[in-house]
Parts: sequence; C-alpha cells; structure tokens
Amino acid sequence: MSSSDVLASPGGVDVSSSPKSPLAKTQHPDKDKPVTKQNPASPPLHGLKLAPHRELEQAQQRGRLKCSSCGGSRMFFCYTCCSLVGVSQQEIPSVKLPIKIDIIKHPSEVDGKSTAIHAKILAPDDVTIYTYPCIPEYEDDTDKVVLVFPGPGSVSVEEMAWRLQNLADMKSAASPDEEPSPKRPRAEEPPGATQQAEGQTSGATHTEERGGEAGIEGQTETPGACPLQRVVFIDSTWNQTTRIITDERLQALLRVELKTRKTCFWRHQKGSPDTYLATIEAVYYFLKDYQELCLRQEYTGQYDNLMYFYCYLHTLINKAKTTAGRR
Repeated sequence: MSSSDVLASPGGVDVSSSPKSPLAKTQHPDKDKPVTKQNPASPPLHGLKLAPHRELEQAQQRGRLKCSSCGGSRMFFCYTCCSLVGVSQQEIPSVKLPIKIDIIKHPSEVDGKSTAIHAKILAPDDVTIYTYPCIPEYEDDTDKVVLVFPGPGSVSVEEMAWRLQNLADMKSAASPDEEPSPKRPRAEEPPGATQQAEGQTSGATHTEERGGEAGIEGQTETPGACPLQRVVFIDSTWNQTTRIITDERLQALLRVELKTRKTCFWRHQKGSPDTYLATIEAVYYFLKDYQELCLRQEYTGQYDNLMYFYCYLHTLINKAKTTAGRR
C-alpha cells in the first residue's frame, strides 16, 4: 500500500556534514553502465540495478544550494518546485512507466518529508502529484484505475487483474448496442498539483537524453489482458489518511494492497506494521508486481531507478545514525 511518508528528505538529516557515503567504494568505472550498490544489511534493497550515485556524492560534498526558482535551501532537488538542485540532469536516471501514477498528497503533509517527489523527478512524464482536495474524477474509469491502500476489501495485485477485467466485461455487456462514450478529458492539474519546473523538458526526447546517459528506462509495451491504465497512491501520515480515503470520489475504485512487501524506511511510524510502505516504495513494488503478475513478463530491473534517491539516502542516513550512536 502506499504509506505516506513521514519521510526524511535530504533535509531530515544533515547529509552535507555526514561521513561520505560508503556507496563511493563500489562505483563502477564505466558511468554509462548501471551498477548494483546496496547495503548488505538491507536485503530488500539488495541487488537493485541503479544508475551510479556519483553525482549525488559530489552534490553532498558541495552542500546545500539555493533553488533557482524559489530560493529555498535544498540538497539534490527542490521538493517545492520539483526540480533538481546542484545535480546535473544528464546524470540522473529517467524511468518510463507502463501506466500513469497519481499521488494524492494530504495538505498537511510536509513536502520535505515525502518520498513522492522522488517518483515525480525520476518519472516526470508518468507521475502527477495532487494536493487534496484537488484530485481528478475517476468514476467513469473504475475498470481502468485502482487505489493502492490496505484494509478490508483490498485485493492483491494478482487478483486485481481479473477483477478489472470483470468490471470491463460488465461495462461492455451493459450496453452492447451503444456506441462507446468518448472518454472524458482529464481535468487540468489544479493549482495544488505539483508541476514540473519551468524549463524542464518533457516527452520522449527528454527521456532519451536523460535515460541514455545514466538511467534504465522501463518498458513501453501496452498491458496485455489487464485494462489497468492508472494507479492512485495516497501520500500522508497514517493518522491523516481518513480524510482522503473516505472521499466519495475514491469510493468506487478497487483497492489493492501490497501484502508481502516490507518497508526499509528509516523513519517508519511507530506502531505501524512493517507492510506500511513509504510512498516511493509502494510505487516501485506495485510496478514490479504488475510486471510479473499481471503482464506475466520477466522483471529485469526496468523500474529499479525509481529507488535511486531512496537507496542513496537510506544508506547515507543509516550510516549517519550509526556514527552518531543512535542505533
């Protein structure tokens, strides 16, 4: 499911003064090739095919910089403007997703403590962040959209595929002699939605330029038998989710739970099950399960780079905590 994060951003720990990340010891000499570099103590993150973290290490050594748009002091990226800060865009991976991702952020959620921004920066063409109550209408697409959230009535990713197919078949059978109604245009992003930074290129050309240097692009095949087109995640602390999850605009959506995944989040909320994931973890694990269980295709690391920032910060922050004697 999509836990919201009370996520520590680069601002959560003063990484600029932390010891240099141990990731530097495993850098691959060829920057064009993704390398695997994870903390052996964290099995769930072990073995990911990630672009090199060299650029982040250099940015960490330089320290915080001002965002050119809002003037805020940032490390790696500006969570307000959704843009990179002190990091070369050509060195950061770009991931193409097979479906669209909508993240609904609670208005009280602190931007600097959310991992949702990771998804937006790394998959800008396929991820949109909305600030509640400004969210899209989904009632006409209940056979194409699901909500990732745990609880009674939630189904597994594998069960989701045939549930959606059944919904699609029922819709088709209900009006066999009618012309298909035109799909309602997607509402424009409201002022509360996170936008790409001005001047940031989008589209296929942008993806090729960024992904060709350092990233692993996801596949672009059209989903086979599964009609899924969009997945909704909630970005909020668990105590704040009620306001969003009870919104009538989300009630008709099939709910999906990632029941077998466990969080590695360094600020996991006390008292919550370890299956309550940080937002970026939920997005990543959903896509991986979707690839294997719904599309029935081998997963070869296509979406691993969604964890690019998360893995670096995971190692860096836990190293800093260990050094400070807090673990």
